[in-house]
Amino acid sequence: MKAQESTTEKVSFFDNPKNIKIMMIVFYVLCALLVLLDFVVHRHIYLDFEKIPTFYALYGFVACVVLVVLAKLMRKVVMRDENYYRDRDDLIGTESKDEEHQS
Repeated sequence: MKAQESTTEKVSFFDNPKNIKIMMIVFYVLCALLVLLDFVVHRHIYLDFEKIPTFYALYGFVACVVLVVLAKLMRKVVMRDENYYRDRDDLIGTESKDEEHQS
């Protein structure tokens, strides 16, 4: 009996591909609805380029793409070797062991 119980684990909501597909459909419908509302909702426009239809959707998309590209460039600068901290801990650990042996 216990062998059957251990094989039936509770599946997470996000592990089910059907749930993910439903979430993506809802997401796309909401995005389309927001773009369509952009044509209906009255805005108080201060600058001329805000008159472009779907300006804020395009602005948000371009800003997101720029953030991703900048993050990839920053990764090259900030990224360290995979063993950066482990090697450093090993180095510190061996120094203290060497001091103990010399005493």
